Amino acid sequence: MVDLHGRYVLSYNGEIYNFRELRITLERQGYRFVTGTDTEVVLHALACWGTGALGRFNGMFALALWDRLEKRLLLARDRYGIKPLYYSTTDHRVVFASEQRAIRADPDHAPRLDLEAVIEYFTFQNLFTNRTFDQSIQMLSPGTFLEIELNGSRVCHSTTQYWDYQFEDPEKPGDSREYREELDRLFVRAVERHLVSDVAVGSYLSGGIDSGSITAVASNHLPGMRTFTCGFNLDSITGVELAVDERIAAEMVATTLGTEHQEIALRAGDMERALPEVVAHIEEPRVGQSYPNYYSALLASRSVKVVLSGVGGDELFGGYPWRYDRVASCKSFDEYVDRCYAYWQRLLPSRRLHALFAPIDTETRHVSTRDIFLDVFPSALRVARSPQDYVNRSLYFEARTFLHGLLAVEDKLSMAHGLETRVPFLDNDLVSFAMSCPADLKVKNIDCTLRFCATSARNNPERVSRRTADGKAILRDAMARHLPDSIREAEKRGFSGPDASWFRGESIEFVRGRLFNRSSQIAEVVNVDVMQSVLKEHFAGEHNHRLLVWSLLVFDEILETQF
Repeated sequence: MVDLHGRYVLSYNGEIYNFRELRITLERQGYRFVTGTDTEVVLHALACWGTGALGRFNGMFALALWDRLEKRLLLARDRYGIKPLYYSTTDHRVVFASEQRAIRADPDHAPRLDLEAVIEYFTFQNLFTNRTFDQSIQMLSPGTFLEIELNGSRVCHSTTQYWDYQFEDPEKPGDSREYREELDRLFVRAVERHLVSDVAVGSYLSGGIDSGSITAVASNHLPGMRTFTCGFNLDSITGVELAVDERIAAEMVATTLGTEHQEIALRAGDMERALPEVVAHIEEPRVGQSYPNYYSALLASRSVKVVLSGVGGDELFGGYPWRYDRVASCKSFDEYVDRCYAYWQRLLPSRRLHALFAPIDTETRHVSTRDIFLDVFPSALRVARSPQDYVNRSLYFEARTFLHGLLAVEDKLSMAHGLETRVPFLDNDLVSFAMSCPADLKVKNIDCTLRFCATSARNNPERVSRRTADGKAILRDAMARHLPDSIREAEKRGFSGPDASWFRGESIEFVRGRLFNRSSQIAEVVNVDVMQSVLKEHFAGEHNHRLLVWSLLVFDEILETQF
């Protein structure tokens, strides 16, 4: 879109939920509108307030604004990183897009594997920096804008972070009832904002409190709204993985709320078939297995064009109490970093990881993944004085890294099916409330648990375990008028399939065929003997390496198709 004077050109992807309020403000300042779109509001807002407009937008966006007069380009992402934005720069040019493959289509682009990003990913099963697996492509960080100017034939650019999370307990907390009522009010308003659409809106439904709360409020405005659940066939599954299928719980919620419910049950072969398509869209892997998200989006896209997701509820309101138990008794920030860094090595311990990637050790031995972990925290947050401080540091870390990974997967795999995912928990007003809400109202019995953590868990962290219902306490209380107790008090379950069983059972030959091939490209990066040793441990049931197996399968596919 070009403004009426022909100076500014906007390329924009997203939804701004407060665009009507912004439009009124801009009209009072003399701006004329010829459409009813949020795109035109974004265009005029940037012309009026410059980069200051970014902090006024309540929604999700990736945008590029070209100033024809000043020969200046602005690239920006929303606060939380809901919408992706990639760029590649040289001294003389810049290429940007919502997907890496658009940049790779540039005839002058030469893909080159970023070995440091490989080590970073296989340490955390995530990328904390703005690296990608392609050395010349970077991802713009959430809450950040990039300004690029043409200086003769040279490109000059600078990056600025315009927003960041600030989880801090207030000096004088208010009454818990007031917090609960305010949360209810803000949550309802957030969901209502996200329902505004010219097309059909549905909702994912897992049977847990996050998606259940969203669906409960939304269904008050959209009676008989469509809901969607992805489950798993458990015919060959035993043990703890029997709990991964949430279809029964979701159907109970759907019946309670009167939604038009649809579900899908995945089998091992579905993961195998989807792998190439999933990798083509996610481009670089992120947290967990993402093929269930692919099939969930496929299911929803057959009925609606917009779907609501409960992503963000855990990271804002303390949904992972077992993680906080590990760190809340720390006596210093260094101790906190050590404990967290060890916990977030999700795939293999450091020594074994180095053995796995021995072929690239010379090029990567300088990489300090502990420093990468530490760099997530700005200097102002590298101090904590109370258990509540350490919980808040963990919430900050999870929002900056884990949540960002979830959002990247969610957006890419929904857009792969032409489906727009909206995340009401990441409404600006609701996030501001969550950041200032006392940690004690989110996580029950922080101080009591710490004594147990300090005495029992230091030498045996696996003994630290609490019911997941201890997390998100204030959210559970606030949803009392929307959901029955059985849903509000349900324990959290992660959204992943019974992969541990499938990888050593129905999909074992698929895994072997992909990863036991010494002539494949992955053999140039990993020590095949070490990899096969790890895989055999999983096949024999000696260790559960399901996350690593998935990561290796994705990495193998990336190497075969992108490099």
